Amino acid sequence: MTKTDPALLGILMLDTRFPRIPGDVGNPDTWLFPVRYAIVPGATPQAVVCEDPEPFVRAFVTAGEELVSQGCRGIATTCGFLSLIRPRLARELGVPVAASALEQAGQIQATLGPGKRIGILTISGPSLTPEHLSVAGVPQDAEVQGVEETAFAHSILGNADTLDVPKARQDLTEAARKMVQDTPDIGAIILECTNMVPYAPDIARATGRPVYSIYSYLNWFHESLAPRGFTSQGHAANRPQKRGC
Repeated sequence: MTKTDPALLGILMLDTRFPRIPGDVGNPDTWLFPVRYAIVPGATPQAVVCEDPEPFVRAFVTAGEELVSQGCRGIATTCGFLSLIRPRLARELGVPVAASALEQAGQIQATLGPGKRIGILTISGPSLTPEHLSVAGVPQDAEVQGVEETAFAHSILGNADTLDVPKARQDLTEAARKMVQDTPDIGAIILECTNMVPYAPDIARATGRPVYSIYSYLNWFHESLAPRGFTSQGHAANRPQKRGC
C-alpha cells in the first residue's frame, strides 16, 4: 500500500498546538501508509490526561463517525490515556479501535522470559491509574515511571507552541535508564505517550530493552486493515528444491 491509496486508518487527534515532529503520531510523514486525521475540539492534553475525558466522549465518537464515513476501517487516537474510552469507541463506531500503546501489553508480556516484566514510561505517573492499566490489559506487576516534571511533559501537557527536542530526548532517555536501573527485571518498555515515539531509538540504546509505542502498535494494526499482497511470480526460483527420500 502506498500513500496514494485510500486511507483506511483514521486517527482522532487531541486539540493541540505543540510541534508534531517526525515520529509523532500526529505527523503524517511518520507513516508509510496514508492516514486520515480528525481533531476533537477542546480535548487538550491537560483535559484528557490530568482531568476527566468523560465530557469529551461524545465528541470523540462524532469525530470517529466522520472518519468511518470517509472510508476508514480502523480508528486510533493520539493519547495513551484514552484506553479508558476505547471500549465505548469500538461499540459506537462499529470498527476496530486502537486507542493506546498500552494495549500491546498482553502480547509483549507473552514474549518475555520468566521473571521479566514490562516497564511503562508515561507522561504523568500520578494520572495513570490502575483503571487505565486494567482496561488496556496491562499486567499488574508492570513498573510505571512518570516524566511529569520534565520539560517534555510541560510542553505537551501545557500545550505549548514550542518543544525543546534535544532536552526532551535527554529527559526521556534518563528516565528510562533510571527505571531499568532501579528495576533490572524489566524486559521491555512501553511508551504510553504517543509524542515519545521520536525518542524510542535513544531509549532502546540507553536501556538495552525493546521499546514499544503507538508506532509499533499502529503499524501492526494497519497491517490487518490492508494486508500485504504476495505473488508467486519471482519467488519460485528461491524455493528449496524438493529432494527424494
